[in-house]
Amino acid sequence: MAKNKEREFDTVSDGSHAVKKFTVIDFLIIFILTVLSLTCILPFIHLAAKSISSNTAVMQKSVVLWPKGINFEAYKSIFQDGSMVRSFGFSVMVVAIFTLLGMIVCTCAAYPLSKKRLKGRTFFTFILMFPMYFSAGLIPTFLLYKNLGLYNNMWVLILPLIYSAYNMLIMKSFFQSSIPDSLEEAAFLDGATNFQILFKIVLPLSKPIIATLSLFYAVGRWNAYADNKYYTTLEGLKMIQYKLYQLVASASEAQTATLSEAIEVTSTPEVLQAACIMFATLPIICIYPFLQKYFVKGVMIGAVKG
Repeated sequence: MAKNKEREFDTVSDGSHAVKKFTVIDFLIIFILTVLSLTCILPFIHLAAKSISSNTAVMQKSVVLWPKGINFEAYKSIFQDGSMVRSFGFSVMVVAIFTLLGMIVCTCAAYPLSKKRLKGRTFFTFILMFPMYFSAGLIPTFLLYKNLGLYNNMWVLILPLIYSAYNMLIMKSFFQSSIPDSLEEAAFLDGATNFQILFKIVLPLSKPIIATLSLFYAVGRWNAYADNKYYTTLEGLKMIQYKLYQLVASASEAQTATLSEAIEVTSTPEVLQAACIMFATLPIICIYPFLQKYFVKGVMIGAVKG
């Protein structure tokens, strides 16, 4: 039996094993993963092709995965439109501040709760996890934000959501499973304080989870627009996803899509929508490859025991 297993695997230089013989199950798994990957990739390629195709080709529904009659008029309209570019810059600023504050709050909550020496740890964990299951609802939340002076304020897009019970739980689990208690005990014996241990030992060893949760925060804030819709009315506070929502909604209702009255748009609504979607999606796609190696490590937290 052991000999048969040795024939099915080759040992790689790093000590891991590579599959030498594929079975029917292996091909089935590869097929399913390929199909799932294509369901994610093909719509994006289709939108990219439409965004740089001619209006005639798009209206004739002849564009599938390859552009026809290449032109960049839709992108020119986007960059000429000051409101869309301004919303993009505002979104980048909000996402950067939101991600930074979110990671600070998440770390400050997760690190103490990961320590058994903290008295009342169970009670504090319950208090911090409670908002994950219950909320007051839209109208009470709106009234609260208005009374706090957050209505029509940039901070209404940042402060209410910087604490995430789900992200805190993931980071807490990482600290408990990946940071040995012996490191902290040795640091305490050397006279290190809790803050020194956190900044000089724990955080440098936590790059995978920091990168993973930072990506969660950034993508979540970048793609959200509901709070922007409910709690702001000023044009200068509209994020890129909310502008995209308004563009798609206007095109669906009136079969026309416009950026602003000052810009002459020569593209059809469908082409303009595709270009705007690509314009709003590309930043996240460009960031992901730099965080991928940390992201893979982070999502594997708790998958392997011992």
